Amino acid sequence: MAGPQCCTVLVTGANRGIGLELVTRFLKQPNPPKMVFATCRDPEGPKGQELRNMASKHSNLKILPLEATDPASVEAAAKKAEAHLAGCGLNLLINNAGIMPPCSLESITAKDMLDVYNINAVGPMLVTKAFLPLLKKAAHASQQKGMSCGKAAIVNMSTILASIEKTPETYFFMPVVSYRCSKAALNMLTKCQSMGYKDEGILCTAIHPGWVKTELGSDKADITVGESVNGIMKVLGNISEKQHGVLVTWEGNILPW
Repeated sequence: MAGPQCCTVLVTGANRGIGLELVTRFLKQPNPPKMVFATCRDPEGPKGQELRNMASKHSNLKILPLEATDPASVEAAAKKAEAHLAGCGLNLLINNAGIMPPCSLESITAKDMLDVYNINAVGPMLVTKAFLPLLKKAAHASQQKGMSCGKAAIVNMSTILASIEKTPETYFFMPVVSYRCSKAALNMLTKCQSMGYKDEGILCTAIHPGWVKTELGSDKADITVGESVNGIMKVLGNISEKQHGVLVTWEGNILPW
């Protein structure tokens, strides 16, 4: 099964959709990571059942409670991950958690915009800051040359709907104003991270997973979760300096910001 060769991986928003499928694919790799961290808001609740089922079969899967908009929750998750890693670093951080509530220019309110920004842009910023020491540790310990997910990487799950250049092609199809704006902010965060962490050897990129049949994407979407994650895993397996600081599709193509 194609995919990145990482020793340690963390996926946020891992209890459903793309996040859950990513965790599943990592665990099913012929040479799976030594440690896969799956985070969600309430691992003990009904929405965490599938993760708990997997954890009972895979000793390398660790489930962490993490509310990405709560700094205390994020810091607590980072400390738990550090304890599990026992001196090792984190190779791959996938900021996948996000929301896409329906809204138009007419219906949106200030609270709507701020709530979505908090989850889709501020959350990944807080998570990355908290786990950055572990990413640096992995990068500095690696003997690999160049950048890759096997060394140290931050992957932010974005969307073509955040591409300003592509907006005329997609706006009337799906306005979702707060989602578009928050993910455009996430794209800028990705670009800043790519410049700020370059000297540390940490690869930073954003991925558009496609319009996927999930709770977020609707059942009218173009592709299944499996098709999307197949592509994402291939992209992660081949990612290098060429994808540092850019927005990439699940098919491996570069999108304009």
